[in-house]
Amino acid sequence: MAGLRGVIVDIAPLRAFPDYRRLWGADLLASAAHELVAVAVPFQVYVLTGSSLAVGLVGAAELVPLLLGSLAAGAFVDAHDRRRLILVAQVGAAACAAGLALLAAAGSPPLVAIYAVAAAIAGFASIEAPVRNASIPQLVGTNYLPPALALNQIVGQLTALAGPALAGVLLATLGVTAVYVTAVAGFAVALVAILRVRPLPPAGGGVAARSGWAAVREGLAFARSTPVLLSTFVIDLNAMIFGMPRALFPALAVTTYHVGPGGLGLMYAAPGAGALLGAAASGWVGGVRRQGLAVIVSVVAWGAAIVAFGLVPREWFPLALVLLAAAGWADVVSAVFRNTILQLVAPDAMRGRLSALHIAVVTSGPRLGDVEAGAVAAATSVRFSVVSGGLACIAGVAILHAVSPVLARYRRDDA
Repeated sequence: MAGLRGVIVDIAPLRAFPDYRRLWGADLLASAAHELVAVAVPFQVYVLTGSSLAVGLVGAAELVPLLLGSLAAGAFVDAHDRRRLILVAQVGAAACAAGLALLAAAGSPPLVAIYAVAAAIAGFASIEAPVRNASIPQLVGTNYLPPALALNQIVGQLTALAGPALAGVLLATLGVTAVYVTAVAGFAVALVAILRVRPLPPAGGGVAARSGWAAVREGLAFARSTPVLLSTFVIDLNAMIFGMPRALFPALAVTTYHVGPGGLGLMYAAPGAGALLGAAASGWVGGVRRQGLAVIVSVVAWGAAIVAFGLVPREWFPLALVLLAAAGWADVVSAVFRNTILQLVAPDAMRGRLSALHIAVVTSGPRLGDVEAGAVAAATSVRFSVVSGGLACIAGVAILHAVSPVLARYRRDDA
């Protein structure tokens, strides 16, 4: 049992802190709802247009709201009650999912309307994520922070597995409208759970914290002056822009592997499956001292898995899923260490703003990757886009290390 405790994720924060447990459960439901939307929208767009570029433009439409939402969260999270901000974001996301359901029920809605509502729900997600992330130390304290962050990764990866799989089943049996209605239900139940969490006022009542765009500028200045933190942002952007081929999944499912909506759901779910296994077996992360080097190794492994995925013959679809799962495992290890570095380096009074910047990077990278993958696929081929993106990810890591080796040298004790 002692050996297992060194491998299996530590659930002590869930047992010890009821409000963290409620926040964790609400995050589980809301994240699942977001995953349903994240599968349904690209599939709906591809069915309407038959274009991978049009699917990639979903990411372009979401990019500006994601950045603005993250910056808005950074402007207020350290000076206002965080629970209230989460509630506002949950209500907005539920309303957007309802709007998508109404559009889908109309039959063949205008593409621009789908883009607009998808952009809005992405904006609300970008507000909620940094606020929730910044609330964790407030709920569990610093001693329980690493296992709590690992548990949060389990939420993200469990929903990244179950959400797309459920979306695939619903798309194949009931249609796209049912996916959006299910997402509305998930947001509604999550909202009830958040209402049971105690208020989360900022440290010191928010008196000393800046609010508005001055707070954002202060957070940006701190990130620029902290090379190891800035390096974690850059390496994640590199991985997601070049090594995230999800905009190509509908085309791969329909024209390459011929697996239909059910197979599409499995493709979206496979990285989540690998990441869930990685997060569940994350008991070892607390003993890693060279956390920066662990991030680098994880991102290189991610890029290599994507390259191999792009080379899999069309008859070997199960192997393609295994490689996507391996990429997800590498990604969750990188995420745990990057988030831990942020939480340890950031002072409490700025943790919310820096978490907002972190979420802006984490959420904008895949959207930029959608555009990159779709554009390259339109100019060349789907497979070339996947393989070249994975290779570019690995090359980007090498360039970052040559320009700024501070991340590879970072140790946990440096904080």
